[in-house]
Amino acid sequence: MQDVVQDYYGKQLQSTADLKTSACCDISNMPEWLKPLLANIHNDVLSRYYGCGLVCPALLEGCRILDLGSGSGRDVYALAQLVGETGHVVGIDMTDEQLAIARQHQDYHVDKFGYDNVTFIKGYLEKLDELALADNSFDIIVSNCVINLSTDKAAVMANVQRLLKPGGEFYFSDVYADRRIPQHLIDDPVLYGECLSGALYWKDFSRLARGAGFLDPRLVEDRPLEITDPALAAKIGDIQFFSATYRLFKIAALEDACEDHGQAVIYKGSIEQSSHRFDLDKHHAIEAGRVFPVCGNTFRMLQESRFAPHFEFIGDDSRHYGIFAGCGELMPFNQSVTLASELGGCC
Repeated sequence: MQDVVQDYYGKQLQSTADLKTSACCDISNMPEWLKPLLANIHNDVLSRYYGCGLVCPALLEGCRILDLGSGSGRDVYALAQLVGETGHVVGIDMTDEQLAIARQHQDYHVDKFGYDNVTFIKGYLEKLDELALADNSFDIIVSNCVINLSTDKAAVMANVQRLLKPGGEFYFSDVYADRRIPQHLIDDPVLYGECLSGALYWKDFSRLARGAGFLDPRLVEDRPLEITDPALAAKIGDIQFFSATYRLFKIAALEDACEDHGQAVIYKGSIEQSSHRFDLDKHHAIEAGRVFPVCGNTFRMLQESRFAPHFEFIGDDSRHYGIFAGCGELMPFNQSVTLASELGGCC
């Protein structure tokens, strides 16, 4: 399958327009602050973009970032502007043709940005341990519609955990399915190359993340994908696909459920582009200046990451009040109380 993917993205696809799904994001749907950054990127790089989401989280200045499956370098060059001269972005890809585009225009972007802070490396996502990348050396790892193409997703996740600094995050977009994909579709080279048949069943992704030590994956945003090619749609049948962005924090103390310790945070409104509200994920829109009750995991994600200076923290984990209300998990026991006297006595 690695040979199939290299051929598909190196030779079969010549531009974004060749894709047979609605995976690629429409620039009109992007936040306004990101559009000027993309305008600084060379057209040849932009034309070979095959991502399915946005991988530009907030607060990146000075960060060291790793882009898994960097392709022609669009996200690398966007992130390079956000980390600034004191930061650095490393892009890894296995496709020679894509890497050639990224490297060919590196000088163009140095002139455009005024500094050189990117590195491109040829490598396989399943074999990150064979590259000269130090443990605990990246603040953030990103990936844009590439993990589904990997033939060993567990190895990728394990290496992401190893390479992230404590408090760092894996912020990535990918394609997921509403069920497990049958083998005959996985073996289809076009379906695989189109980021469909290699997609994980969403529940299996959750299990995989937890197995790698990311105990509380947070969904940031999602949207259904349309299969625009009739022949592919006929093969897929009733399987539904979604583009989704997740953030996974490398924090050792995270629990596998949202526990209530009576804690809360107050967002200071001090992050650029998010002065009124900070969106940690799809279910945590934290308004500036307002006391916002949070579970223990959310408290730690904010307190033990690069976001800490932008929040006030209320409480600790010395007391426990059970599962956090509204987290989607319910206590399994019947909570109705029946007095022994009503049962005619006790035994």
